[in-house]
Amino acid sequence: MKISIVVPCYNEAEVITETNQRLNSVLSAHFTQYEILYINDGSQDNTKAKILELKDHFPQIKLIDLSRNFGHQPAVSAGIKFAQGDYIIIIDADLQDPPELIPDMVSMAQSMSANVVYAVRESRQGDTWFKKITAKYFYRIVNALSETKLPLDTGDFRLIDRKVADVFNQIEEKQKYIRGLISWIGFYQVPIKYHREERFAGSSHYPLSKMIQFAMRGMLYFSKKPLTLATNIGLILVLISVLLLIAQFVKWIFFPATFVLGWLSIYGAIVFFGGIQLLTIGILGAYIGSIFDEIKNRPEYIVNQVI
Repeated sequence: MKISIVVPCYNEAEVITETNQRLNSVLSAHFTQYEILYINDGSQDNTKAKILELKDHFPQIKLIDLSRNFGHQPAVSAGIKFAQGDYIIIIDADLQDPPELIPDMVSMAQSMSANVVYAVRESRQGDTWFKKITAKYFYRIVNALSETKLPLDTGDFRLIDRKVADVFNQIEEKQKYIRGLISWIGFYQVPIKYHREERFAGSSHYPLSKMIQFAMRGMLYFSKKPLTLATNIGLILVLISVLLLIAQFVKWIFFPATFVLGWLSIYGAIVFFGGIQLLTIGILGAYIGSIFDEIKNRPEYIVNQVI
């Protein structure tokens, strides 16, 4: 049995040595065959140089160097593509997800004949209250919209077996939402609970703008419900406008003394319905943008070299 560890890296020079030490300490104590795939996702610091230094002392290391920064999800896809293990574990380099959980994940996969073991966060150390609240409700909103039910409070930290990896590598979509896609693939999937630690060093590479983009991808990737929602909102507003017109007509007939013609109500209605139209057009635009990205058929990532 061979274990593959997929570690996407973007500007992780401050933490990569500690990450490698903890990974190798855990893996060498429990497994005889393993590999650690570091995917350098266009880092601007000396992450690549540090990985090459580590490789001189740890022959199990494989470096997948991408030609530029493609993003976290394409980097994970590249790692799964090059991984050769019977079990593949996806883990970030910042040590918020503990490498010490890996033996338990493998043991659970073997004892329960599970194809996927996904890690569920019981707590999140080091995150702001805003991050905790938005993350909590993000997963619940995505689940409410999604046609594929996704595990709550999970990230990409998970184990997949060779069967799932082979199916994943056959999927040619470019804008992947990996944690959702693995749930969609199916087979037997089980949870393992853990406490997420504080980042070992450095700062998060997911600012608010990237978090919003990632949230939008998650909500649009597995659901057409936002389109239905936009249609329903339009129908409801049309009904409301008809009722208001009827009410105005009744008031004009039966209460002419209190009936006042004014531009403010008309202006307010125009602005309101104009805003709804822009909202629904925006939802359509998000889907059309995803279609546009797919039909260009550009590669999800470009590999500079494999060392």
